[in-house]
Amino acid sequence: MSTPGDRGSGQWGQGDQRDPEGHGGPGEAAGRAPDGVPACYRHPGRETYVSCVRCGRYACPDCMRSASVGQQCVECVGEGARSTRQARTTFGGRPAAGAVVTWTLVAINVAVFLVTWVRPGIVNDLEMLGYAAYAQGGPMHGVAAGEWYRLITSAFLAPATGLSGGLGLWDILFNMWALVFVGPSLEGLLGRARFLTVYLLSAVGGGVMYYYLAPPNYPAVGASGAIFGLFGAWFVVSRRLKLDTRGIVVLIAINLALSFFLHNIIAWQDHIGGLLTGALLTAAYVYAPRKNRAVIQVAATVAVVALIAIAIVARNGQLTSGGL
Repeated sequence: MSTPGDRGSGQWGQGDQRDPEGHGGPGEAAGRAPDGVPACYRHPGRETYVSCVRCGRYACPDCMRSASVGQQCVECVGEGARSTRQARTTFGGRPAAGAVVTWTLVAINVAVFLVTWVRPGIVNDLEMLGYAAYAQGGPMHGVAAGEWYRLITSAFLAPATGLSGGLGLWDILFNMWALVFVGPSLEGLLGRARFLTVYLLSAVGGGVMYYYLAPPNYPAVGASGAIFGLFGAWFVVSRRLKLDTRGIVVLIAINLALSFFLHNIIAWQDHIGGLLTGALLTAAYVYAPRKNRAVIQVAATVAVVALIAIAIVARNGQLTSGGL
């Protein structure tokens, strides 16, 4: 590198003709034309008296970029961009403006609700069902029949069709209010990918709990498992950040109490499964040590997915073999 004095004048020190980054030998490194006039290191035919504040090479205006102090050549700008650490959220996610995932999930839930209002027959194809036939003597349907997708598609359905009356409208209104209530903050803290993972795996985790504890011929739908997963995630995040958790604890307690009180129309199994899945997965995310944090978070996600898959396979075996 050039000496401090050289930086101010834009000239190289006496005898210092080698490029400090190792890009060439005498003359070429200093960026001088054959007649001794300084020239751009990339365009030898262009005379210039401006040098890069980082490496000292002469460069023409096309090869210079403004920096916080002075100007840098395009190669030094590129090297600086590669070496700059990307900003991260509190728990390792990439920061992003706006709660894009939250509002996308709201839009999908509302859109599916409207579709099922127009065509209620598709609910039979998407709802959570363990193992049963829709008609006497008909084919068996459900997760045990190979329709694993029901564990996630059921989380985007409302528990009743129609825009008036029934639990459907109230269910989707509450779930979407809760999603908007906790979603943006969680998405900002966890990052989009982690937030979406918690939401989806909580939905599946709630479905698996229902798969085990509810009769296999009882269908169920609703986003409550995913929402309870976000409640559990918010509780864990609040504890990690040493925030007041009384509000979320009261919210969880009230909704669990309602789940048990209205157990004939509310799938409390789904709520508990989602709550546990969201809390455990988020705990792995927020308590992972900073060193190798991303690796630990990915490993925790893979472990949860593996446990869910094993649980589904085991339950499938119970139902298809008659070992209830």
